[in-house]
Amino acid sequence: MKADLESWIGAHVRTLEYLGGCPAVLVPDNLKAGVRMPSRYEPDLNPTYQELATHYGVAVIPARVRRPRDKSVVEVGVQVVERWILAALRKLTFFSLAELNQAIRELLERLNSRPFRKKPGSRRELFQQLDRPALQPLPGERFTFAQWQWSRVSNDYHVALDQHHYSVPNHLVGKEVELRYTATVVEVFHKGVRVAAHARSSHAGATTTVAEHRPEAHRRYLEWTPARLLSWASHGGPNTAAVVERLLEQAAHREQGLRSGLGLVRLGQWYDPQRLEAACARALRFNACSYRSIESMLQAGLDRLEQPEPTPLVPLVHENIRGGGYFEQLKEASHVN
Repeated sequence: MKADLESWIGAHVRTLEYLGGCPAVLVPDNLKAGVRMPSRYEPDLNPTYQELATHYGVAVIPARVRRPRDKSVVEVGVQVVERWILAALRKLTFFSLAELNQAIRELLERLNSRPFRKKPGSRRELFQQLDRPALQPLPGERFTFAQWQWSRVSNDYHVALDQHHYSVPNHLVGKEVELRYTATVVEVFHKGVRVAAHARSSHAGATTTVAEHRPEAHRRYLEWTPARLLSWASHGGPNTAAVVERLLEQAAHREQGLRSGLGLVRLGQWYDPQRLEAACARALRFNACSYRSIESMLQAGLDRLEQPEPTPLVPLVHENIRGGGYFEQLKEASHVN
């Protein structure tokens, strides 16, 4: 369908450029690339085809289904082209599309300049006399081929196109939107209003995100860096700074360290800085430097307890314990032997 639609639209663009103007009405068949839902009174056109009609200022009135007489003149023209162009090329071999197109163009010019058998003039002369004056001028810019598709905004406020994800305003999460995409641009529409536009990317699995599309909480989170986190911790005290440094160092990934550090920032909003500093001192003492451990200390009030002095290590003396000297003697004896 994609190739058929692109070929269908491209054929229209090249035909209008060859004619040098736009007719008032186009009368196509009811093929899917042009008409999504046939109707005698209000046919539903393909959105890209409707865009082309709007761009060139023409009306599209499809022929009735199974009514070839609605375009009998065109059917005769197709027969003429088949006999004078396709039949003439049927035994030739071409090695490139450009070579084939050049041969078709030469035969087309010859056909249009060929005199009629039963009346004076040629197709080209008749076109210049009757049709050319009735054509509207072409627009200043060539029509850009674009396609449309429906998509639903995911919980992370992104929509997917060809396995790449593009952001939309976060209030549209769960809503259906329309994607209009060209070779270079992706536009997102909601209820006919464009809500986002991105440069199209070919990187599958990657994400294109506009900062303004994020929720406020996400934007605040992304503003934190390791340097800013360490600066915040240094204002809380040396123990808080030491805990943050350890969290950043022991994390397997930078994102994990930042997330744990932001947990301390949240605790700093709930508890006095003095209490957080005391809890961090206790965490350092017991090697429990984690957000959960410090949160539990604050909830249980352990930060308010006096920290006991470290108990000095006293050698254990017992008659059955030989002590370190005994093994030193054995070591010296083994060297002598």
